[in-house]
Amino acid sequence: MKKQIKLTYLKKAYKFLKKNIISEEKVEYLIVKFIKKVIYKKDENIDVKELKGNLKGKYRIRQGKIRIIVSIKNNEIIIEVIIENIDFRGDIYK
Repeated sequence: MKKQIKLTYLKKAYKFLKKNIISEEKVEYLIVKFIKKVIYKKDENIDVKELKGNLKGKYRIRQGKIRIIVSIKNNEIIIEVIIENIDFRGDIYK
């Protein structure tokens, strides 16, 4: 049975996308690679790190100077990826 992926952009992440610094297609490409690496345990060339502290349970995807913070809700059929924030490395964790 194939799983579906549902992407949800929170307001802060969507506002950053509107600045056209990184395209929505590029973010979606990175999310697919992220899911392959984290959920399916495949060897993908992507910089992913599980976060600690008050961001525990969330993941950071690094693309150059841009960071994408995501969390996963893994149901049986639908993988919901919530894109919580996209920003530059100096501002993302504030």
